Amino acid sequence: MGCAADGLASLGVADPSQRASDAERDEVVAHLRRQLVDGRLTLEEFADRVGTTLAARTHGELAEVVTDLPTRRSSVPAADRRSLRLTGAAFGHVVRRGRIRLTRRPVAFAGFADLDLDLRDATIEHEDTVVTAIVGFGNIDVYVPDGVNVIVSGLSILGHCRQWGFDAGRADAPTLRVRVVGVVATADVWSVPRDVVGDYGDVFQAVQARHRGEKPAVN
Repeated sequence: MGCAADGLASLGVADPSQRASDAERDEVVAHLRRQLVDGRLTLEEFADRVGTTLAARTHGELAEVVTDLPTRRSSVPAADRRSLRLTGAAFGHVVRRGRIRLTRRPVAFAGFADLDLDLRDATIEHEDTVVTAIVGFGNIDVYVPDGVNVIVSGLSILGHCRQWGFDAGRADAPTLRVRVVGVVATADVWSVPRDVVGDYGDVFQAVQARHRGEKPAVN
């Protein structure tokens, strides 16, 4: 706990036994947001830690959230990882996932193909990221973790553009904007519960089960 407490002290939080205030929780969330943009946390890790932070009652519980993170923001990203600017699929089925790093305005395209773009383990360079999805005679599914603000816009001629499983956004979370341009195409953006594991069939079933009987929002 000593190392964690020392790190938290740099954020203005000292005694592990004392009750945490809303202002102290907000400061830890802001620190997590900076570490997310630096590439030290994935979107899913950020969402998990924010949930833990907001539920923390004491300084010690807050300290555990940031114990493995530097106390100050570095000007150098934590990992030298190739940024994703363009990804796509043509005449096939492509799954793009893992610890990829999104630029501010990446582009995803699918032509006569299916593209699964899983962003749960992605890191970001900017808190407001715009993903442009261009789809022709195919479909794209985008997966993000619960706790990330997502705004879906655009249109698909002879197709659909849908958003599944999202609750109200949070001011402390990064924003991911998905802009769709499609012809004879479908685009679905999924908010995936944190406890879901398995393949994309499992993701689909879990999200639908959570919202069974509810009509998904259409943009």
